[in-house]
Amino acid sequence: MKIPCALSIAGSDSGGGAGIQADLKTFAALGVHGMTAVTAITAQNTIDVTAVQDIETDVIRAQIEAVAGDIGVDAAKTGMLHVSEIIEAVAEEIEKWGFPVVVDPVMIAKGGAALLQPEAKDTLIKRLLPLSTVVTPNAMESEAISGVKIETLEDGRRAAERILAMGPSAVVVKGGHILQREGMAIDILLHEEEHTLLEAKRYETKDTHGTGCSFSSAIAAELAKGSSIFDAVTVAKHFVNYAIRYGLRIGNGHGPLNPMANLWNDSERYRVLENVREAVGLLEGCSVMRPLVAEVQMNIGMALPYAARVEDVAAVEGRMVRRSKGIKASGCPMYGASGHIARTVLAVMGFESEKRAAMNLRYSDETVQACEEMGLLVSYYDRREEPEDLKAMEGSTTFWGATNAVERVGRVPDVIYHHGDLGKEPMIVLVGETAVQVAERAIKIARKIV
Repeated sequence: MKIPCALSIAGSDSGGGAGIQADLKTFAALGVHGMTAVTAITAQNTIDVTAVQDIETDVIRAQIEAVAGDIGVDAAKTGMLHVSEIIEAVAEEIEKWGFPVVVDPVMIAKGGAALLQPEAKDTLIKRLLPLSTVVTPNAMESEAISGVKIETLEDGRRAAERILAMGPSAVVVKGGHILQREGMAIDILLHEEEHTLLEAKRYETKDTHGTGCSFSSAIAAELAKGSSIFDAVTVAKHFVNYAIRYGLRIGNGHGPLNPMANLWNDSERYRVLENVREAVGLLEGCSVMRPLVAEVQMNIGMALPYAARVEDVAAVEGRMVRRSKGIKASGCPMYGASGHIARTVLAVMGFESEKRAAMNLRYSDETVQACEEMGLLVSYYDRREEPEDLKAMEGSTTFWGATNAVERVGRVPDVIYHHGDLGKEPMIVLVGETAVQVAERAIKIARKIV
């Protein structure tokens, strides 16, 4: 089966966060073979671009012809095209080979350095936009291309309409810091005379270097796989949002987003399940665990490194129950098996991402005292203090409670407990980095109090 092949026609980022480096990571993460035609070499990091060396146009042409003539290009994207001569050369190659292309009109780097010469803007508009399948300007680039000052969603729609009139099949005006509401980042897709608002949660982070590159290359990757424009843009929006959420905190300036986050998550799925299975084996082999099983029974779970939802946390299906000589798992570890354990883990990971595991124990003053004597950091929450609007939401108490317990002591505790509420059993939850670590800690606690 032939793997889809996508071509990045863009500059090189020595810091690895944007340019062809970000494009290749994105292609790989989306299951597409990535190829490159380097248009410029930049010396840059998370703070600034300190040098730019354009590649000669005959070398750029040769790169495109080499891959198009042999391997084939299912879709391409353009990034940094520094001067008019490069834009003209790239446009001629696109016309020659006829592959679909996503144009990211890169103009200014995060640090403020110009990546498109002012006189090259008209060349980009006249030569490249009419050839593009999708063009993906951010709000600032949309203003420069369309002449429309963007302050509202309606401004964004008008800018998209003007850009579409310049020849592309579709336009995505990326809202970024301008088009947002209620904590959501909004992009505007204009395709086949229809405006579509693409919304995703906006994260307060400076680790967004390479966002535009990854977005455009994600669209190209999906087009290379045969997706429609709408589907390709939708996948790219979610892909980049996830990559921003788990951006890489490196350097002293704008760190890069993480296009590999989803791939890294998937690579850990088996190891996390195995860790939970090992933890279950330890607990089942310890007869003194039986008194610590709560009335609602017991569960243990561990999250993927980039967990974002209950389904990203593995726990025991059917929980763990008392037996005459200890405890026994009712089922096998599986993802999404325990909402309560998962929400506790998701809450604490928001403070310390390495704390990815938890298990519940029957509450007793003796157990809490044993935890404190072992030197474990203990915190609690009072279910009676939970806001009424949250109580009405299914599953919200556990997340709120764990968050409250963390804030009470200023960091993630090893032990979180509560005294219950009307119809709710008191409970202790152990927190740790792995399910095995948590299980071993639970066994030490059990042996201390028997």
